[in-house]
Amino acid sequence: MRVNLITRPSDRSESNPGTIPLSLTIRPACGLPGDYDCQTDGKALLRLLRLQTDLPACTLERFEEGLRNRLGARLMGVELSDSVLTDMGYFID
Repeated sequence: MRVNLITRPSDRSESNPGTIPLSLTIRPACGLPGDYDCQTDGKALLRLLRLQTDLPACTLERFEEGLRNRLGARLMGVELSDSVLTDMGYFID
């Protein structure tokens, strides 16, 4: 499924040094309703994207830079498998 991943800094406190608490919105890229919001951290999200997707390293590096800037980062129109989306908490019917 093609989705947009949109992050925002989270208000929750950091639980582990080096983690970036985030609010993650998963939105279908085709414009249909189906937004899903969840809390995560940058380290866990990047690990999932690196291990379970075939996104290019340069794309993930730019995304990681956006996370570190604390302004939020976006991955627009990326193809993610149903299993990756399910691991993120987004359920596919």
